[in-house]
Amino acid sequence: MNKEIAPSPQKAALSNNQNTSSLLTDLRALFKAPVLIANVLPVFSGFWLALYFTGASFIDHWPLFLLTMIGSTLVMAGALIINNWYDVDIDTIMDRTKHRPTVTGNISLKVVLAMGISLSIIGFIFLLFTTFEAVIYAFIGWFVYVVLYTMWSKRKYTLNTVIGSVSGAVTPLIGWTAIESGFHLVPIVLFLILFIFQMPHTFAIAMKKHKEYEAAKVAMLPVVYGFEMTKRQMVIYIACLLPLPFFLASLGTVFMVIATLINLGWLAVSISGFFTKDDMKWAQVNFLYSVNYITILFVMMVIVTLPIFN
Repeated sequence: MNKEIAPSPQKAALSNNQNTSSLLTDLRALFKAPVLIANVLPVFSGFWLALYFTGASFIDHWPLFLLTMIGSTLVMAGALIINNWYDVDIDTIMDRTKHRPTVTGNISLKVVLAMGISLSIIGFIFLLFTTFEAVIYAFIGWFVYVVLYTMWSKRKYTLNTVIGSVSGAVTPLIGWTAIESGFHLVPIVLFLILFIFQMPHTFAIAMKKHKEYEAAKVAMLPVVYGFEMTKRQMVIYIACLLPLPFFLASLGTVFMVIATLINLGWLAVSISGFFTKDDMKWAQVNFLYSVNYITILFVMMVIVTLPIFN
């Protein structure tokens, strides 16, 4: 008669660690962690700059800061999760997304949808304790990303990138309007920087993954109109970034100079695309430059406004 042998404590602990690691990996993919973090930074920068330009104290507003950051993060996480739920069919086709838990079945689609809706609602509730204007901008971002981008334009129109860029561009407005009205030059320029930046950033990704997007029948610009058209549009959008640092002269000369230099650097990289023999390598360089570009820019906005520099 066979007896069932209980696993050793070491094996049981190893199994638990593996399960925990697998769950964390699935959640990281479900929340699109890098995208989420990239969108949280401008919320913080917007909040910080609103404090700076109104002369308000961070210490006096730290409860509001927590409400703003937690609320906006949950709203964005909810939107990203709903995007995963809706896109499960094309995620199954694309190599870069086929390991998401919605595709593997590690997390059921019903649970994913419930998570997306729940986190969105909880996030909006948190933001209701800030200002109504912040809630409006958060809702605009959520609605544009979930409905106008994910459910309507992504698979049909190359303008999906333009539409989707609105959702990412409102993030500093959420942070700013938790403190002050958004009818101010600084948050408007921050919106424009993020809106324009996202076009060449997304085009670089679309070029790198154009075969996957083509297989999934997603109407990305490189898939529909080819690489040359994409390169021309990237140069135009990056060139449109050049004057924007000068509208932020109130952040100081150091900021304007550094921002202008990295703008010119990105423009040079984009122009080099017309002479490259390796489009994939060039697209990767553009992608990496764009990620570092937006991070440096928004971190620098905070650094140059720290009390020690003023």
